[in-house]
Amino acid sequence: MTDAIITAARDILDDSLKELRVAVVGATPDELNRRPAGPDTNSIAVLVVHSLTSTRSWLSVAIGAPLPERDRDAEFVTVTESEAALLAFLDQMAGECRGLLATDAPFDAAVERPTHPRSDAPDTAQAGWALLHALEHLREHVAHTQLTRQLLAARGA
Repeated sequence: MTDAIITAARDILDDSLKELRVAVVGATPDELNRRPAGPDTNSIAVLVVHSLTSTRSWLSVAIGAPLPERDRDAEFVTVTESEAALLAFLDQMAGECRGLLATDAPFDAAVERPTHPRSDAPDTAQAGWALLHALEHLREHVAHTQLTRQLLAARGA
């Protein structure tokens, strides 16, 4: 039987992925790549790539899966050629994230696991923290993506 925490995490993940997809569908390449308030802000493409890559990484920590390759700096310079290309990336990453939560194993929130090495991140994290962080960080960037899309629409992108 699936752990209730994992079931809840799946539901939150699915809702977040649905909302992220809605923010991308129908956008032009210019809208997906535009930084709404200058070079120090993030485009929709950057937000999608960063949030999903980060989610996959933190879910891997939470579940105890091998850590995926990641180039965090490259996430923030993402440029997409089209809505279709960004949706293909979103769908691939969504499948990988869902796959990480497709487990019937009991969830041990207290187990300590290694994280990706970064100067501003701890070397290890508890599985429960990693799971919650994966979901809250994703939701934060879903909201950023929605607001960016609204800003672009209001300005007539």
